[in-house]
Amino acid sequence: MAKNHTRYIFSMGELKRKDNSIAFVNEKGNFYIPIEDTRELYCLNEVSFNTKFLDFISRARITLHLFNYHGNYSGTFYPKDTYISGDLTIKQSYAFVENRLVIAKSIVSAISKNIHEVLYHYYRHDTKELKPYLDWLKNDVVKFLEKELTIEQTMFIEGQIWHRFYDSFKHFLPEDFVMNKRVKRPPDNPINALVSFGNTLLYTKTISAIHQTHLNQSISFLHSPREGRFSLSLDLSEAFKPIIVFKTIFDLVGRKQLKVAKHFDKDLNFALLNEAGKKIFIDAFETRINETFMHPKLKRKVSYKQCLKLDGYKLIKHILEEREFVPFLLKEKQ
Repeated sequence: MAKNHTRYIFSMGELKRKDNSIAFVNEKGNFYIPIEDTRELYCLNEVSFNTKFLDFISRARITLHLFNYHGNYSGTFYPKDTYISGDLTIKQSYAFVENRLVIAKSIVSAISKNIHEVLYHYYRHDTKELKPYLDWLKNDVVKFLEKELTIEQTMFIEGQIWHRFYDSFKHFLPEDFVMNKRVKRPPDNPINALVSFGNTLLYTKTISAIHQTHLNQSISFLHSPREGRFSLSLDLSEAFKPIIVFKTIFDLVGRKQLKVAKHFDKDLNFALLNEAGKKIFIDAFETRINETFMHPKLKRKVSYKQCLKLDGYKLIKHILEEREFVPFLLKEKQ
């Protein structure tokens, strides 16, 4: 499957170089992937390869995202870093020390506003039970964020936004997909499985987007920088979750394109998408993230995927030029 330079491998097998193409080999035979129109490669099952293959895709500027059998993200191999800037890394570190709270608040504000836009659609279509939550997002969250806060208090507000968001699902999703509580590792029901899988896909897309800027992936502002993760990707993906991940989930579930009995693994208590379910979800996810619209400031069509990188550039301008950092807002594109 390929859309906008992204290809997914669902089966176990081996990846190798074959002439000037990528060959995927398994018991069904050899399948060839041309490198000229491939920029990202997702392995959603156990796949083997050697350093010769990694050198080949590195020179072809192809990013490789790895997942284990259970759909958990293992890591990313991306080409030798040509976007390193020591000067920006120093200033990004300084921004973390001096200006972390301002950037973190901007991210939380964007999460709140984008959730409001996504849920307002359901409110307009007679889901009036959402009004208290929508009012809280529009009024109370704004007032909270205007106060003098610590980073811990800011993250608590973010946690409350997501908690109440998950609780709102009961008003417009079928009972099979209502979330009693958010469980990540491992997910314990179908809706948690969808959220975890979707968030991980968006996280990897954000890793790829930031890699094309000069930002340092390990220096973040809302999430605490920690070893073993690209925490800036967690930051910049947050504002896009309601728009890309949850809109995809709501559309698929609402149209009954994903069904618990048919698209989730029964042996794992329906807490993991099966291969058919993953294909349906990924197809809808790719369609959504590559959807284009007329950008109000750039005056040209851009995709949500491109907006991930544009948010990286906005952050750079904030760090270097002290411009206000406002993550992508769904309302601005309308």
